[in-house]
This record gives sequence, structure tokens and C-alpha cells, in this order.
Amino acid sequence: MPLKNTAARYGSVPIAMHWLMVALLIAVYAAINLHDIAPKGSDLRADLKLWHFMLGLGVLVLLLARVGLRLISGAAPAITPPPPRWQALSAQALHVALYVFMATMPLLGWLAVSAKGAPVVFLGLHLPPLIAPDKALYDWLKELHEVIGTAGYYLIGLHTAAALIHHYMMRDDTLQRMLPARR
Repeated sequence: MPLKNTAARYGSVPIAMHWLMVALLIAVYAAINLHDIAPKGSDLRADLKLWHFMLGLGVLVLLLARVGLRLISGAAPAITPPPPRWQALSAQALHVALYVFMATMPLLGWLAVSAKGAPVVFLGLHLPPLIAPDKALYDWLKELHEVIGTAGYYLIGLHTAAALIHHYMMRDDTLQRMLPARR
């Protein structure tokens, strides 16, 4: 399988980055949801919150790498048979929304942690706070982060449902282009 995109399918590097992002997003959501059910004050709860922060920043790092790769690897492979124009535009809008979501959420989390006055740790490195501590701003940023996080479930679900509909109902190669090649 070629490393870069071809006219027919995504390359192995974009495919690997896509599925790594899926795994990271699952882990981010799992960490925060498990954090919510862990006993308050427990080491497990603190560790899950730390993992949520680190995995979230990992999403941002991977997103930057994906955007860079997309700029150098060219256009996405064409869907066969081509979808109607409204579907292509809808897909583009959903992808833009997903990319904005994947950039916004880690940055909001970093801002919220900074506003709380807590250390921002990523892979053992202490990152600089983006803003000064501010309790009212922290509360607002935390709420916004949670609301957009909930919206993320819908964005990801819509993306997944669209891929499955294209594969099983429309029987085009939308999903096949992003799956690892079979040997």
C-alpha cells in the first residue's frame, strides 16, 4: 500500500493517522467518563483526569500532523461512484466541523486548566499556562468544554453513520478508501 494518497484510496500514513485519532478520541472520552464515576479524592480519579488532559493534547498534536500531511499528500481520493453535490458539500462541512472540534477541545481544556491555576502536564513536560488563573473564567471555559464535548459525540456519530450508510446502503467506496488494505 502506498504511503501517500492515490486516486483510488488513502495512503497507509493517512489511514494510520485516522485510526490513531479514533483510538485517541475513544481514550479521551473514556478517561473523562471513567473519571466521573471514580470516587472523589481517589488516586484513580486524579490519574484519569491527568490522562484526559494528556490524551486531549495528543489529539491536538496528531491533528497538527494530519493537517500538515494533508497539505503535502494532496486531495482525498475520489469516491466511486461520485456522490451528489449536496452529499459532497455535506461531507466537507462535517470534516471541517470535526477538525475544528479536534482543535478547539484541547485548546479549551488547556485554557480551562490554566484558568484554574493547575499545572498543564503533557508527557511529563509542564506546559506554560495560556492565561492567568481566574475562577469565573475557569467555570465558563469548563462548561463550554463540556458542552462542545457532548456535541462531539454527535459529530463523531454522524461521521460514523455516514461512512456506514455509504458502505452498506449506497454501496460506494467511501469507507473502503479509509480501511487498511487487505493482503
